[in-house]
Amino acid sequence: MVERTLENAIRKRLSDHKVIVLYGARQTGKTTLLKQMFKGKEKVLWLNGDESEVRSLLNDQNSQRLAAVIADYTTVVIDEAQRIEHIGLTLKLIHDTMDQVKLICTGSSSFMLARSTSEPLTGRKWEFVLHPFSFEELANHRSVLEELQAKSLRLTYGSYPDIALHPDDSKSLLTELVTSYLYRDVLEFELLRKSSKIEDLLKALALQVGGEVSLNELARLIGLDVKTIDRYLLLLEQSFVIFRLPSFARNMRNEIKRGRKIYFVDNGVLNTILSKFAVLENRSDVGSLWENYLIGERRKYLSNHGLQANMYFWRTHSQQEIDYIEESDGELFAYEFKWNSRKRPTSPRSFLEAYPSAHFAVVNQDNYEQFLMGKM
Repeated sequence: MVERTLENAIRKRLSDHKVIVLYGARQTGKTTLLKQMFKGKEKVLWLNGDESEVRSLLNDQNSQRLAAVIADYTTVVIDEAQRIEHIGLTLKLIHDTMDQVKLICTGSSSFMLARSTSEPLTGRKWEFVLHPFSFEELANHRSVLEELQAKSLRLTYGSYPDIALHPDDSKSLLTELVTSYLYRDVLEFELLRKSSKIEDLLKALALQVGGEVSLNELARLIGLDVKTIDRYLLLLEQSFVIFRLPSFARNMRNEIKRGRKIYFVDNGVLNTILSKFAVLENRSDVGSLWENYLIGERRKYLSNHGLQANMYFWRTHSQQEIDYIEESDGELFAYEFKWNSRKRPTSPRSFLEAYPSAHFAVVNQDNYEQFLMGKM
């Protein structure tokens, strides 16, 4: 069993008499984590929002009916809570009337669950996000050396639990994940019967990972208006498929101020969308895969440890660029990513002049584990 970094943080909050809301894409191990946490515990009620009987029970904000089902338990876990209409009001009712019950709910789409819970549970909840396995989690499970040796696997097939634990079945498991689970919540939310436009959008994004994204260009490519493209991007982001990286700009007139890059949460999903699983040495896009992997893993590290940091890229109109900027506690940390360890770039002079106190480092195959484990 791979120990999840998030487990200790969740355990610490269980005694706070607040609702625990655990977000994360489907198949990232939310239920597995909670089953492990409550293994051997008595009086734990497990409910699944995918089941119609559960939805019927929890749609009804009748305190007596809810108490008849729930009051004898000390812990209630509701999986896929976003499937239950008005779940926020139901959770508030249980929280306010049954002091002895610890409430935990999971959701694979933050836009559906957060919309329902944000107002009713104001001041009554702790929120967490469970990502696919992180470098740190897998290194702790095996060893740092073994995880370093698995670098090609991670860049190609990603770190979803099933894929990481069953590498021989990676392609078939990824295909099933992408076709059956990945954007299911988006289709349901948008009432879309066909996924072709979502698939076209994801393919367009996958082809330009590491590059700046233009909504107008995407709209032209996909054949949708800009507002629809923007809405789909937001839904995909809140379904934990992609994430955005905005441009960093403070002091220089020449800086790009409204740029955006879009990355995939998992490299395996990215490669499945591209239908590309060739060995890294034969791929012209290995630099983009490396960048997507490093930024995604760093994002997991920050999230898993509850660290607050703003994430950016930096570029000027004269094409000077830094791959990744992290702003934390008033300090700037700039990173350049290089697949080829022989390349030793320096920070652009204009960046150093504008931000003389910023820290700069090159992340390559010789030192990337330090970056991914918070030591750089």
